[in-house]
Amino acid sequence: MKHRNAKHHNAKHHIRAFTLLELVIALAIIAVLAGFALPSFHAQIARGHRTDAASALYRAAQFVESAPRNGGMATLPAGFDQAPQSGAPVYRLQVLAADDANGGYTLEATPIDTGPMRDDPCGTFALDATGLRANRTASGKGNVSGVDIALCWNAR
Repeated sequence: MKHRNAKHHNAKHHIRAFTLLELVIALAIIAVLAGFALPSFHAQIARGHRTDAASALYRAAQFVESAPRNGGMATLPAGFDQAPQSGAPVYRLQVLAADDANGGYTLEATPIDTGPMRDDPCGTFALDATGLRANRTASGKGNVSGVDIALCWNAR
């Protein structure tokens, strides 16, 4: 009996745990995966915001076309003046005055200065009464160069 207890007493109980090397390898794998996933995630969020801006412009165009103007330009009511329609705005919408080329009005969706799309290469979205779509620089002076407008509007 004494021999049996001594054997039991001398036996070490091993607790299985991660070694430091295993932990470092796991963290490295997670870091590599995050390095690929985060840019894709941010690109998907930006595409969603662009889709909201384009949809808001089409919705606002329907409103302006059907609203009585009384000799002046229609103003956009709450909900039509931002994208997304509810919640924190990412884009502000406005109606610009008529000129010789726009068919009666131009709608613009401008990124909020403090919002997530402030540095977006698509810039300000513009839609006029003739259906012409454009993207302008943040200053509003000229069209965005080097960006495929179809990609901005289709958000693909």
